[in-house]
Amino acid sequence: MKLNRRSLVAAMGALFATFGLSAALYAMTVQPVVLDLTTSGRGMSQAIIVENTFDRPLPVELRIETLDLTADGVTPTGKDSGELAIFPPQALIQPGQRQSFRVQYVGDPAIARSKHFFVTVAQLPVQLADGTSNIQLLYNFQVLVSVSPEGVKPSLSITGTEIARNDTGAPVPAITVANATAAHGYLSRGRLRIVQYDAAGKELFRKQLAGPELQQTIGYGLIGGGQTRRVLLPLVLPQSDGRVEAQFTPDA
Repeated sequence: MKLNRRSLVAAMGALFATFGLSAALYAMTVQPVVLDLTTSGRGMSQAIIVENTFDRPLPVELRIETLDLTADGVTPTGKDSGELAIFPPQALIQPGQRQSFRVQYVGDPAIARSKHFFVTVAQLPVQLADGTSNIQLLYNFQVLVSVSPEGVKPSLSITGTEIARNDTGAPVPAITVANATAAHGYLSRGRLRIVQYDAAGKELFRKQLAGPELQQTIGYGLIGGGQTRRVLLPLVLPQSDGRVEAQFTPDA
């Protein structure tokens, strides 16, 4: 395979393993990775902070991509609807310095339900001097940006449960989550209790997952406004028959 002389974009973990590179020397940090905006008022904008932990200047560009809701979450459309604005869209960050990028909603304030976007923080390639290595590590970080209607709160509830199978064939609980309002919500901003019973009603398994543990196992668990989503939980159950009950309690 012929490599581009100036750059190679690849998965960071694979490059670390292949080339033995240090994450401390070749990294940038992006915070936060989830932004919740509103259509008006002070909540229309928030900042993304990018820190350069490289030992050289870091050129970055922020790109916007609209997302569509699906039964499994969200799907990138590859298009920018023009409803978000970023100031500045590009910057050159010096070693050890931080840059603030302001993300603002500039679309229609009268949206029917939440809208979702990816903002990609992309490291740009630089011109390499002759005789230096022709491989550059280019980092991309995706920030989930969601915009909800003003004054509307999510209302998540469990509407169905089942015993499903994971990729290895082991029994795991699957839940169906419905959001009754136009504003998006997150399973990771609450507590989820899972209980399995056998055919005779004997309890076989009980697990309660708080927000941080949910975030580690299933991610943020985004449920869009008016969306019904099936979520497979990575909890191996004792057996494949019986029934599963689930209860979700949002954080106060």
